[in-house]
Parts: sequence; structure tokens; C-alpha cells
Amino acid sequence: AGDSTSRPSPMSTIASSFTGVKVVAKTSVAKTSVAKTTTASFENVKKAAVVAATTLALASPAFAATIKLGGDNGELGFYPNSITVAKGETVEFVNNKAFPHNVVFDEDNVPAGVNADAISHEDYLNGPGEKVTNKFDVAGTYGYYCEPHQGAGMAGKIIVQ
Repeated sequence: AGDSTSRPSPMSTIASSFTGVKVVAKTSVAKTSVAKTTTASFENVKKAAVVAATTLALASPAFAATIKLGGDNGELGFYPNSITVAKGETVEFVNNKAFPHNVVFDEDNVPAGVNADAISHEDYLNGPGEKVTNKFDVAGTYGYYCEPHQGAGMAGKIIVQ
């Protein structure tokens, strides 16, 4: 009986060792978990960026040029008002400011054989960000204008090579 009072009981030794191991293991596990979580997090961000870029590339057609209808400060015009694109490329017209606008191709200023009415967008774009597109398959010069603002000189030119 004297021996048991001079030595710690086996239960307190186990509890003491167990508590020490638990703390060490917990600290070790926490450091490992943080490192793995950080690495996994960066890997997930990289994967998400690749997926987002691929999805965006597939979902959004590539345009050879984007032409704004109305200047950023409300000027009446097409910006830029003259561009050059390759045959088969698509041009996007985006309503910007000072609307309503439309895009009408001049029948006397398109390549021979091109139907100006078929490629015109006579319906008004009334809100910011509204868009229309044209694909140009015939080489030549295409003159266009905005009907409501033609008198103010709102006209542009697309050269297709």
C-alpha cells in the first residue's frame, strides 16, 4: 500500500501521457491541416479560374471589333467610327450613350451583291448595353449610319479585307 502512495497511480500517468500526446498530436494535426487546406485552396482557385476562362471563351463569341453607339460623354457618334476587319469576322455594336440608336447600312455604300437591308438593324436600341452583331463575308467597304442622328453626322465605316 505504501508503494502505491509514493508512485503516481497508473491512471494518472496514462491520463498525463494521454493528455500530452493529445496536445502534441492536435498541434501537429492542426499545422498539417492548415498546410493541406492552404495548398488545396490554391489548387481549387487555379482549377476554378481555368474552368471559368474556358466557359467564358466557349460561351462568348469572339468579336473582331466592338463599336460603341454614342460616346462615353454622350457624344453622338460611333466609337471607333472606322475599323478594318478580315473577311468572315463578326463586329458587335453596343448601345452606350445618347440613345436611341440603330445601325443602318447605306445601300449605295456596301459591296456589290450585298443586301444593305438584310444586314441593317433598323429597330432602335433603347437601353445601355443592348447589342447587335454583323458577320462580314464579302470584302469591301460598308458605310452605315444611325437614322435618328444621321443629321448630326453619326456615321461609320467598316472595311472588310
